[in-house]
This record gives sequence, C-alpha cells and structure tokens, in this order.
Amino acid sequence: MEALLCTKLGDPTVGLEENSSPIVVSKNHPIPQLNSPTSVRVRIKATSLNFANYLQMLGKYQEKSPLPFIPGSDFSGFVEAVGPKVSNFRVGDPVCSFASLGTFAEFVVVDESQLFRVPKGCDLVAAGALAVAFGTSHVALLHRAKLTSGQVLLVLGAAGGVGLAAVQIGKACGAIVIAVARGAEKVKLLKSLGVDHVVDLSDGNFMQSVKEFLQARRLKGIDVLYDPVGGKLAKESLRLLKWGANILIIGFASGEIPVIPANIALVKNWTVHGLYWGSYKIHCPDVLEDSIKELLSWLARGLISIHISHSYRLSEANLAFAAIRDRKVIGKVMIVFDEKFTRSKL
Repeated sequence: MEALLCTKLGDPTVGLEENSSPIVVSKNHPIPQLNSPTSVRVRIKATSLNFANYLQMLGKYQEKSPLPFIPGSDFSGFVEAVGPKVSNFRVGDPVCSFASLGTFAEFVVVDESQLFRVPKGCDLVAAGALAVAFGTSHVALLHRAKLTSGQVLLVLGAAGGVGLAAVQIGKACGAIVIAVARGAEKVKLLKSLGVDHVVDLSDGNFMQSVKEFLQARRLKGIDVLYDPVGGKLAKESLRLLKWGANILIIGFASGEIPVIPANIALVKNWTVHGLYWGSYKIHCPDVLEDSIKELLSWLARGLISIHISHSYRLSEANLAFAAIRDRKVIGKVMIVFDEKFTRSKL
C-alpha cells in the first residue's frame, strides 16, 4: 500500500524529493493485518491534518513516537475486512474514527469498539476531519466548561480547525459567540455561520471591538474563553472575563505559552481547564465515544458543517503541512485517497 513515513524529525514542508525531507512516500508498504478477532481494516478515503501532526513532525509534540512511523490521526473510509468476532460492522460500511498514528496510508486497522458508522447523507470525506477538531471542542465546551444557552463564548483562532468547531458547537448550544480571526475571507466565513460578533485582528482593535459589543448587548463579560492560540492575545482576553468564568487551554499556536495570574483567578473565581483531548482515550474513553456519536448526529442533522479549504494527495503532503504552517487553512486541510478534487491555491 501507499503510506507516508516519517523517517526523522524535521520540517515536513520540505519537498519530498529533497534529501533533507523527514517524510517519504512508500509505494509498497505492508498492508496492516487484522490483529485480533474484533479488529477491522479500513480502506481510508480521507484523513485530516491537525496542528498536532505538524508539531509531531518537528519533534515538538508532548508525545514522542519511535522512528520511523506513519503519522495521522482522524480518518474516514470503508470497511475492507473484519475479524471473526466483529458484530457491528460489515465490509463496505462507511466509517470514521481516530488513531494515535497511522492514517496517512491507504489502510489502517483498529478495533471495532473504536469505529463509528457515518450516517446516511453525510459527506464521507468531511467525516474524516470530524474526530479531533470537533471532538476537542465538544469535550472542552460541553464536558469541561459546561457551556449553556445564553452564556458568552469567546473563541480565539476561530478560523482554524478547532476554532471553527468551537464556534459551531457554541451556536448549537445557544451561546452568544464572539469569534476572533485575521483577514476578510475568514471573517466572511465566520459571519456566514451566524456568529454574533467577529473581530478581525487585521484592524488592530481587538479589546475595543469586544468591549463595544458587550456594552451594546448589555453583557457583563465573557463566560467561557476558548484558547488554542496563547501568547499576547490570550493575555489580553483575560481582562474581558467575568466572575466565575471558565478558561479552556487548547493549545499554543502562537508559539508562546501565556501566564494566568493565580491571584486574579482566585479573586474572580475563574476555573482553568487544561484540555489534552487525546488523553481521554486512556482515562475517559466513554466521554470520547459519546461525544463523537453526538457530533455525527449533529452533522447528519445539519447543526454543524466541516469546512475544507485545502485537499491534497499523499504525494503532496509537504504542501499540506505548509498550508498549516503558513496559517492559510480555513477550517481543515485533508489528504484524500482515490478522489477527484481541485487543490485550493496557496
């Protein structure tokens, strides 16, 4: 099978033909075999890139994988083979899920307990981008912050994969959503999703824009801060939080880890949630299962949608990583197998 191998740590945006590239496309990699009576082999249709995948290639992710390895996490496709004790799936079923590694390949093997059937009417390629981005935001907002209707949600990095997911989940929950992004194209998309207020960082008036919106709506402040960015923007956002606010730490796309003053958190009764979604697979797998099932239901009912701005073949993986590095992705970037598509221009 065709698979993308990471043979050394380094910059995955380097052309695959160059000796310095850490990734190489193997044309004859062994097809993974069923390894238990309940295992399922999936022919992958699409797999998405997440910022975590990029950090993993650079060696900057919190979990280190032995070299060489096949990167990739969330995926969708069709059941290609099943073990003798598999009861919930048949060959040909459309499915999606996520794995720790191994989805930048034509086939992946997982246990049937980790697979989810894609409902009728859902775009199978889009379903390959659901688990990590939407799962992260769903668990953060509903399970950790317990977001409710009427609360004010501030989403930083709102045009990225987890950001767009957080915006849509916030609206589905009836929250008042303030989205922060940069550039007219991103702002336009966020407004089309029904966001209550969009701040364009290109204008340089973040604090003033949010304060004026809160005053106009007679709102006391932000109830939930969703932060996948960190840095200066996160620090400024703390000044907008009300008493009893929830802070969701999702990641540090800015490259700078913010400091949350403990004395202010004490006085204002803030709750700070660290959210490493992948660790739920070990510690709270039932939460992940329920979360993804609900998200698939929402996707089938049209309550959420998955915006794919870039699609590539496996042989163009370096271009996909470059799109993430250069902040050109609005929503998700995909690796697609056996699919006719037009690649978005970078």
